[in-house]
Amino acid sequence: MVKLLSVGALVLLFSAPVAAKDYIEHDGMLMDHGDGHLMDMAGGMVMGQNVDKLPGGCESIAETKEITVHAGHQYAEKFPGRMFAFDTQEFNFKPCTKLTVHFVNDDSVRHQWMMHGLPKYLYPKGMFHLEITGPAKISGTLILPPGDKTYLVHCDIAQHMEKGMKAQLKVGKGDGDLPSIPGVTASVIPDDYKVSLSELIVSAEALGKELASAPIATTLANPPVAPDSATSDNSIISGVTVIGLAIGLLAAPFLARKFKGMSISEIITTIFEMVRMVFDFVLNLLFGLAKLVASKKDKILPEN
Repeated sequence: MVKLLSVGALVLLFSAPVAAKDYIEHDGMLMDHGDGHLMDMAGGMVMGQNVDKLPGGCESIAETKEITVHAGHQYAEKFPGRMFAFDTQEFNFKPCTKLTVHFVNDDSVRHQWMMHGLPKYLYPKGMFHLEITGPAKISGTLILPPGDKTYLVHCDIAQHMEKGMKAQLKVGKGDGDLPSIPGVTASVIPDDYKVSLSELIVSAEALGKELASAPIATTLANPPVAPDSATSDNSIISGVTVIGLAIGLLAAPFLARKFKGMSISEIITTIFEMVRMVFDFVLNLLFGLAKLVASKKDKILPEN
């Protein structure tokens, strides 16, 4: 029974990444709610679509362009400290370009490709908005205004922009660069990586010295006369503490390399994964020992 459950779990585990590659196409499922607002019941949304209305100052469509933008956790790997990102952080088009954006969500959470600062007389709330719960794909079209201007593009889901899902779109020459665009411009508030694990090791050593001089250490070094069981308990606690500190100090350089460049949430997730692996190892070891003992009990002794 245990083997069947294990096989089933492995099948589900390895089939999940394959299933994630089957993108849902939402283009034909969207319902028109007016004013360029399209949406469906499966998590897809387009707001501010404009396929034919020219912005003021545009006598005609300068050119027609199509781009495909991917969004997901994997695109943030090249930006230390980031959790999400687009695969492209900067776009550039001529004024009055008719632009179709194919937005692909590679994650299993909701992402957006939202462009701000557009003229409100043409785009409700001054924005063009693509939203999809992935893995899926959705497309929308807008006509860019005239003039040289830099527009913010980001995901407005809570903390997604702060975690790296941010870009800029320049019309013409643009009017400057936006701050904190990953890989393009410097952050307004730079990430602080000054507190390294090597400094934590120094802190741990200082803590060890404090513990050595604490009253509890004196008590353990000179325990009062007590029954053997109490003395044994004290020695066990002291031994476990010393072993734990020693393992922590030895493992610190390895952890420093493994956690380098990770965010706090990624470090916590990795630690839980390591704990789970250790727990599974211990559980399998105990199961094997129990099975071995049971098999020995079942053996029939030879008759004398």
